[in-house]
Amino acid sequence: MIDYFRIIHKYISPDSTTYRFFIHHSVLVTEKALRAGRRVGLNQTQLDFIEEAGMLHDIGIVRVRAEEIGCYGNKPYICHGVEGSMLLGDEGLEKHALVSESHVGVGITKEEVVVKQFPLPARDMVPLSIEERILCWADLFFSKSSHKLWIEKTTDDVLERVRRYGDRQAKTFLAWQEEFGEQDS
Repeated sequence: MIDYFRIIHKYISPDSTTYRFFIHHSVLVTEKALRAGRRVGLNQTQLDFIEEAGMLHDIGIVRVRAEEIGCYGNKPYICHGVEGSMLLGDEGLEKHALVSESHVGVGITKEEVVVKQFPLPARDMVPLSIEERILCWADLFFSKSSHKLWIEKTTDDVLERVRRYGDRQAKTFLAWQEEFGEQDS
């Protein structure tokens, strides 16, 4: 296992406002992703990767402007995945970088970048591996806003939110929910 706290502390001071939001969110996402990984039978190596990547997936927030969570960078928030990917790539963590880059929403396609004129590289940034998909799915359930930090969204809440972005997003989330969500007995 990598020492993800060493990396986190390199970029985010433990006594900062950003750290409070980052750590709470990352722990909740990671715990949900690990439960899903166990449910679908991932091996220990895959679960270790989910833990590491889950704790690091939002590291790019240090380069974006989100004053409400203590981030005073110069990039729009939508860039936090790509920015995190660059930071993790610089750390030699290429697989972790893919998680960071692809975890925004349900992933962003090249076509969406171009059509919606997002300030992102014109390429597909969608989760492909099962670990990437699980982490992206788990991330949808948790906010970094102060009044919702500890509250897990319901499946209906997540679906309502992703539907705002289009049919592809809703269909992707529903497929992931079927694959990774807790099934009623």
